[in-house]
Amino acid sequence: MTGDPIMNAFVAGALTVGYLMAGLFFLRFWARTRDRLFLAFAAAFALMATNQALPTLLNVHREEASWIYLLRLAAFCLIIAAILGKNLGGRRG
Repeated sequence: MTGDPIMNAFVAGALTVGYLMAGLFFLRFWARTRDRLFLAFAAAFALMATNQALPTLLNVHREEASWIYLLRLAAFCLIIAAILGKNLGGRRG
């Protein structure tokens, strides 16, 4: 991000909290249903929260040029794998 570093840190923190809240939302559904899809979504949102927080905490200016970007890739691969597993694996949960 460019611009004011304080504002960038604030926005990164707000997005991190949003991702964590979404992860907790899916974790609550997983606790109720024990469906692995919800657990995978909770883990993916935790990875995206980590991906959002680390560039600010480690003072990385170009996230797309660092290893941190791989966390986002892992989160989306986890979501895709969970959806495919749910659709192709039957109703085992």
